[in-house]
Amino acid sequence: MVRTLIEARFITVPGPATVLPSERRLAEEFGVARMTVRAALKLLEADGLIRSAPGASYMVVPPQVSKGPTLSSFTQDAQKRGWRPGSRVIERTAFDADARLAATLGIKPGDAVYQIGRVRTADDTPLSYERVCLPAAFVPGLIDEDLTGSLHQLLADRYDIRITRHERTITAINVDAEQAELLGVEEGTAALCVPHIGYDQTGRRVEQVHALYRGDRYEFSSVTYLRETNP
Repeated sequence: MVRTLIEARFITVPGPATVLPSERRLAEEFGVARMTVRAALKLLEADGLIRSAPGASYMVVPPQVSKGPTLSSFTQDAQKRGWRPGSRVIERTAFDADARLAATLGIKPGDAVYQIGRVRTADDTPLSYERVCLPAAFVPGLIDEDLTGSLHQLLADRYDIRITRHERTITAINVDAEQAELLGVEEGTAALCVPHIGYDQTGRRVEQVHALYRGDRYEFSSVTYLRETNP
């Protein structure tokens, strides 16, 4: 019962990290013995919902998005957790691809490219920032569309482009002032930088993405196999 009360009162999804009151204050608030509160806190800690905080009782662990080896969009990840996905569009531009970007996307230097920058939110909390480049010839008029929803769904519905594969790398970084403002965290906070290339159902490279995920809200998992070799 006390565990349920603590969850309902202090553990929000999603929300900023919250420091719980002391055992004494919780016992007074719920009208129970401190030993009962302590037992409830230990259960919450064992389940990974709270952790010890220096100089305080416990701190709520923000809920995380776990991205596995199966390709999924931000919208799908958020909805799976029961959150309301959203986007804040901060950039939509068109420009000519330089040689490096053209080689990445498999187009010619000078071909038109759309670039879209968005802060992705869950229940209005910023969780990631993504900058996406796509060949304009594949998605004519894209930057004039409503870009606040799922980009992958828009590509499928409007252009019959279904992203079926990502090639990505993952690097741990500490955000600078500009990145911190976009993600709603303090400068120097840990984040995951995940650049990737997206391929469609025909094998075309259709998107180059530079994504930045909050380190306290995302984890990535992968599956690896031993390569069989002949003796």
